Amino acid sequence: MPNPQPPDNNASSATTDTTDATSQSKTARKRAAEQLQHLGQQLCDLNPAQLERLQLPEPLLKAIHDYQRFHAREAKRRQLQFIGRVMRDLLEPEDIDVINNHLQDLQGQSAAAQYQFQQLEHWRSALLAEDAAVTRFITTFPNVERQQLRQLVKSARRHATTHSDQEKTAARKLFRFLRDTIEAQD
Repeated sequence: MPNPQPPDNNASSATTDTTDATSQSKTARKRAAEQLQHLGQQLCDLNPAQLERLQLPEPLLKAIHDYQRFHAREAKRRQLQFIGRVMRDLLEPEDIDVINNHLQDLQGQSAAAQYQFQQLEHWRSALLAEDAAVTRFITTFPNVERQQLRQLVKSARRHATTHSDQEKTAARKLFRFLRDTIEAQD
């Protein structure tokens, strides 16, 4: 009677090693789920144009739109859990990183967003301070709406001495125009 071969210990330990490597503790899974829910909350706070730029999968967009439609607190909480599950099922970790980076850019927290903000502030202050800056801006960004730029600069300069709400409004309009022009150029 031949001796049955004993089970190969290396094969069984290899399967348990791979399952241990892929499984996470319950705490780690909960932490990951909460992070996805937080990310989902940030996505729900975006306006439709910002959501469109992210090019999210259709089921995730539908879940976000449903969340925005709900008013009850408990319904919103459950919907955020659902959004987290949808993201976990549909998105790869690289996609989630891209979404996080885009959100940081929108919130002005990334280095690139801070640099862009500083450049916009520099252009705005230069345009308000000197006439030659308008020409420099037009040569740097040839696709700019020249007439609208000149009107916004003129309005911001006129209201700069009043120190009122009109000054802030004119400066914001100029800033938004510069931001949109530079983004369109890029």
